[in-house]
This record gives sequence, C-alpha cells and structure tokens, in this order.
Amino acid sequence: MTNFSALGSQLRSHRSESREGVSLAADAAAINHEFPTRLLQLAVVGLLLVTLSGCQGVSANPKPSNGGSIAGQLDVSPASINFGNVPVGTTKKIAATVSNTGGVALTISQAAASGSGFAFSGMTLPTTLAAGQSATVSLIFSPEATGAASGSLSITSDASNPAVTLPLAGTGVASGMLTANPPSLTFGNVLIGSTQSLAVNVSNAGTSGINISEVSASGTGFAVSGLTAPASLAAGQSATLNVTFSPQATGAVTGSVAIVGDTASVNIALAGAGVTAGTLVANPGSVSMGSVQIGDTQSQTFQLTNSGGSAVIISQAAMTGSGLTFTGLTVPSTLGAGASETITVTFAPQASGAVNGNLAIVSDASNSTLNVAISATGLAAGSLTASPSSLNFGNVQVGNKQTLSESLTNSSTSSITVSQASATGSGFSFSGLTVPRTIAAGQSATFNVSFAPTKNGNSSGSISIISDAPNPNLSIPLSGNGFTPSQLSVSPTSMNLGSVVVGQSHSSSGTLSASGGNVTVSSGSSNSAEFVLSGISFPVTINAGQNASFTVTFTPQSSGSASGAITFVSNATTSPTVESVSGTGTAPPQHSVDLTWTASTSVVAGYNVYRGANHGGPYSKINSSLDPNTAYTDSAVQAGATYYYVATAVNSSGGESTYSNEVQAVIPTP
Repeated sequence: MTNFSALGSQLRSHRSESREGVSLAADAAAINHEFPTRLLQLAVVGLLLVTLSGCQGVSANPKPSNGGSIAGQLDVSPASINFGNVPVGTTKKIAATVSNTGGVALTISQAAASGSGFAFSGMTLPTTLAAGQSATVSLIFSPEATGAASGSLSITSDASNPAVTLPLAGTGVASGMLTANPPSLTFGNVLIGSTQSLAVNVSNAGTSGINISEVSASGTGFAVSGLTAPASLAAGQSATLNVTFSPQATGAVTGSVAIVGDTASVNIALAGAGVTAGTLVANPGSVSMGSVQIGDTQSQTFQLTNSGGSAVIISQAAMTGSGLTFTGLTVPSTLGAGASETITVTFAPQASGAVNGNLAIVSDASNSTLNVAISATGLAAGSLTASPSSLNFGNVQVGNKQTLSESLTNSSTSSITVSQASATGSGFSFSGLTVPRTIAAGQSATFNVSFAPTKNGNSSGSISIISDAPNPNLSIPLSGNGFTPSQLSVSPTSMNLGSVVVGQSHSSSGTLSASGGNVTVSSGSSNSAEFVLSGISFPVTINAGQNASFTVTFTPQSSGSASGAITFVSNATTSPTVESVSGTGTAPPQHSVDLTWTASTSVVAGYNVYRGANHGGPYSKINSSLDPNTAYTDSAVQAGATYYYVATAVNSSGGESTYSNEVQAVIPTP
C-alpha cells in the first residue's frame, strides 16, 4: 500500500502585458522504498492524506503506543439537514462537520449522496481523521423540479460505527417570473423643456416571491418612479411604474428600464424623440396689393410655414380691412413640422383710397399669434392703373438679376402725362420708361422692372409714378428674396479612427453643416461594412448656419489597413457630400500562463500539471509527459478566460500524489 501525505503550500503570481504568470510552490515529499516492511510515501504541498491500493499486507491505520486501542468513532453534525424551499434552477449549500470522537485514527473510504438533486463536496476520498480531528463537508441541494425531495449522505469508514447516514430533505419551488405590460414604451415626439409620462405594470407571474434589488432607467432624459429598490413582489403581485421622458436635445433617444430580482429580471425598452416647438413664419412677412380700380379684383399669395420641430394646431384666422378676403387656410387645421400652406389674399376695393388690413393667425406655436399686414389702394374709374398692380420676383440668387414686365394703362377719356418715375428698395430698378411720358386715352405704356439682390433675405420696394391723372400718385409694390445656394459640408473631411483590435470597435463623431440656405439630407451610407454610420436619422433638415452630428464606428474584420467613404445625399449644390474614413485592424495579443513551483526535497520522477475552468476542479492534465523541471508554460489559453491550476508529484514507480494547492490565472481581454 502506498501513502501520500500533504504538506503546506505557497502561491505567488505576476502579470506581464501579454502573459499571465502564476507561481505554484510545491514540495514533493521524500520517497523511501523499503518494501515490504516500510511504506512508500510521497508528500506534496497542500495535499490531504490519501491511501492508494497497490501493495498487499500493509495497514495504513496507526495503533496506540501502549498496545491498547480505543476504536475510532465517526460522528456527523448536524444529525440531519433540511434545505427548506429552494427555487428550481438554483443551488443551496449547507455545511456539516465529520468528526473522529474515538481514540485512534480512522479512514473514510467511501461517501455518497443519494436522492434527486442532492450532492456533496469538500471531501477527498479516501481520507484519514486522527483522533479528535474534524473535517467539513458541503451538502448541496439543486432541485430539478418542484415538490419535496429527500435523500441522504452515506459515509463508510473503518470506525467502530463503519456506516453513518446523514438524512437530507428539501423542497423545490417554482422561481418568480417578472412580466411588463406593455413590454415597451414609445413616447413619440416630445417638446424640449417638457415632460411626458407613461405607466407600465410589472407583475410577478411566478409561484414564488421575488426580491427586487434594482430599478433603474437608462437613456438621456428617461426616469422611473413608483417602485424603489429594495422591494419585494409576492407571487401574483403587481406594481405600477411611472416612466417619464424629458428630452434634452432634438433627435431620437432610446433607453430601457431594468428591474433586477434575485430569481427573475425584466427590461422595458424605451424610445422617444426630442423636438423643438413649432413656429409659424409668413413669407413674405407682409402683403401689398397695390392699386386696384373699383370693380376689379387683385390677388396675392404668401407662404405660411411651420419652421419648428413639432406640429402646430391653427385654431383661428381672421382678416381685417375693407375689401380684403383670404382663401387656402381652413381652421382648425394642423401644420406639420417643416410643412407649408399657400394662402391667397384678394382685394376687391369698395371705395377709392388706401386700405390697411391684417390677417391674424392664432395657434399653439411658440408665437401664438402671427400678424400678416395687408396694404392696398382702391382707385376710382378712369384712373392710371398698373398691371400687374405689384411685382413679386420670388427667390433670386445673389449676384443674378431677374426682370419682369410692367404696364401703365390710361382708363380715362383724355391723355395722361407721367411727369416722374422712381424706384426704391435695395436691388430694384426699371428701364424703358422715360419721363415725361404721355399716354393717350385707352392706351398703355410698357416697361421693365429688375431685381438684382446683393445679399440674402427678403427685399421690398416700389415704383413711384407721378402724373396728372385723377390718381396723381401711383405706387407699384415690389418684393423679392435674395438667396445664396445652399451648401452642405462635412467635418472632418477625412476621419482616421486609429488602430483597433480585430473584433472590437471604436467610434468618432463628425458634423454636417448647412450654409447659404436650409439643407435637407435625404440619406447617408457607408461603402464598407467595417465602418458604420449612426447617430443621425434621415431625412433631416439642417437650417442655414446650423449643424447636425453623427457617429462613425470602426469594427475591423481583419488585420491591416481599412478605408471607406461615408456619403450624404442632399438637396444642396454640393451633393453628394463625402467623408473619407480609415483605420487599422490589429490582431489580438497572444497570452500564456507561466507556472513555477518549488522542487521536492525528495526524489521524484517528475511532475504533472493540471488545469480546470472552475475553482475546485474538475481538472485535466495539460502536460503530455512528466515534467522533470519545476516550471511549465501553458500557451493554450483564451483571452478573457479564468483558469485554475494544481500540480502533482510522481515517484519512479508511477505513484502520484493528490493535487497541490490551487492557483488562479485571469487572462486579459483581449
């Protein structure tokens, strides 16, 4: 018979940048072979005394020196163990103490747990307990189904009571189950500076209670109330949570509410978008109808636009001013973000003279009342009239010129002489009308009016005609809008995301900027799967002078340089706008674990090294042959994993000690 007895052990570890080092100190016991009268013993650091069969006629049980004997007595405390209620799928451990209360050593040769779900750990067999010595064993209950279960731990030894039984009992119960109704919340568009609240019901649909340790909300602007951790939900019990969304910036936002319990958890997906308040804008800001002869009508249009980020509800629209009416706007009505309505104003003069009116538009926009001033002049029959009565040049690019035709008509029965004609307003001029100019009865004089804007924005002016007609002062209103072609630029034009380990990701931000006018970006795309565009939703309108941010994420799929292009399509003159992207994929670092131990003070044939994925084993031998040295390098390790190592000593006869003390190695990521 061969005995292996345990000695103390030491551990030490070190870490380098790409190698995980662990030092495992072991002392192999002296090996003395005086067979058959003496025992062959092999001692290794941190090992319990065990007995291996291999020799006949040799006893491993010591006897008292006085020749008498007090038989070993095996006691187990407590006398029985009841694990109580344990959720199915979980494990509960209870410790028991095994003691030798007799006068001589005893050897435990067998131990076995019976009963569904019962097991034990912490005892290496065979093992010897000296007189008065105790050992601790862990009893384990892992129910696989609901209901009561019973079993036992049976221990066999050479004590005076060779068979000891420890009764075991426990009950498997169903785990709790958290459900959320609704399972997700969508807040839609919410104005920046305001808060919207939605309710969600959280229920324990299981058959056992749940202890909740965490209730938290993630995502910018989201918050949760109504249930504060720690809390408990009994089986069938529910709780109502209030989730609020207070957007801090424009754009889509996602998040979640996490409810974490001891046996169940649930996540509630959240989504919303921050928008700016709607704002109504009239273009042009005022309308001039010019001079209109009594009995005739004149119409002008303007655009009513919602320039904000949320819809506007128009509740009222009222016109003042004799002879003025409007069409094209029905109330109540809703004007979406960025949407426009065309409103037509008509003047049918009831009397000669100037008319100053106003169209008041009431809504829930940030400017709750928008006033559009209307001016017009009624002319008596037989006057000098202009056709058209006013000129609107619309949008004209700065640096260009647009020309429109204008006519003066004498509707009286005698000649009219135009003595003066002048133009006012930036960018406006006329040609083809030389004064003094006589217009016979019933005849017309035609000339050209031009608009050449020098800056962005609306311009207004007039052509002033002075004559000897019944209406000696005739004014022809002029309007136009100068604009610079809209352009879209991207910053930076070239983005280098640096070196990234293959399989990992790195992100960087960029900015789209609009100039010259508002730009609508309809789409954005990447021509490489390694570069992903995010953080911006399409279509998106960027006002002149404003910008929008986006994110590019680089996830290399192989080592080496990578490049691509992010392309933005818009209505700008610079479309498509392209940003070049680049990066370098680097291979993950290789790792290994260095193991060392103290040489045995006895003669040994070599050492074996074992590795496991869990504390306490099981272990697998990793050296292909006995290692005569006191060092070993394990190169077959994975980044991010944790390993546990033990060693054994082997004598020349092939006898192997039990495991040494265990050391842990945590491999870096990557």
